Amino acid sequence: METEHRGPVVEVRGLRKEYGGRPAVDGLDLTIARGEVFALLGPNGAGKSTTTEILTGFRTRDAGTVRVLGADPGQATRRWRSRVGVVWQNETEVPQLTVSAVVRHFAGYYPRSRDMDEVLALTGLAERSDALVAALSGGQRRRLDVALGIVGRPEVLFLDEPTTGFDPGARRDFWRMVRGLAEDGTTIVLTTHYLEEAEALADRVCVITEGRIRSEGTPASLGGRSRARTVVTWLDENGERRDVRTDEPTRVVRDLMETHTGEIPGLTVHRPTLEETYLGLIGADTPTTEPTEVPA
Repeated sequence: METEHRGPVVEVRGLRKEYGGRPAVDGLDLTIARGEVFALLGPNGAGKSTTTEILTGFRTRDAGTVRVLGADPGQATRRWRSRVGVVWQNETEVPQLTVSAVVRHFAGYYPRSRDMDEVLALTGLAERSDALVAALSGGQRRRLDVALGIVGRPEVLFLDEPTTGFDPGARRDFWRMVRGLAEDGTTIVLTTHYLEEAEALADRVCVITEGRIRSEGTPASLGGRSRARTVVTWLDENGERRDVRTDEPTRVVRDLMETHTGEIPGLTVHRPTLEETYLGLIGADTPTTEPTEVPA
């Protein structure tokens, strides 16, 4: 039986996986601490899903060492699996029973499962507990997948595009649930294409392209974001756009206030967003401007 693991929840060194001689994961190193929300970002085909499948013991690796909760997922025991929760991007095949019956059925697989009513409340399915699974909407069906992922009270929870199909309100309800799980000590490994979701939830973010890590850090510091200059934009007396890139946006705005009476036309103060930083890291085309430097 596995003993309690007190080190990092996930430890990966030199992870490699090839398909047809081409690397899907090419020398990945990861360390994820207990209670951390860690987001894996990257375009389709970057290696995120393959990495997740290896970490959860559903796919073999070609090289490297992997430890999750102190054990090798490639040699996973039933006890180890009971400590790991997974919500895949594709829907879980479940019996066509009522929502409550399905959750109760899956709870029976775990030695210390959550109370069914608690799970339904956490995932927003309490009012649909007596509905047949076949009668659920796409978003409600996705919530059921999440319910099955957390019913075993996992120590580490892997979420693969968990809020696909959620409306904005349901997505924010889900975020509150993830924050609550993390506060209770659950480690969350999240893959998502929603940059707002990563910024709202993640303690750290890792951007992967072509199976390699391009950048890793907090959402605020990723890719040098915290050191990037701010762009101050306004309209001059002829209505033409002016902008400067600066480390001192407050000073620039103060100087503009001295030369304007009333409101400064078209004034914006723009710091790089996580989305802009991410798109730059993966080499995607983004609209660019060429602001002037602040005059000395």
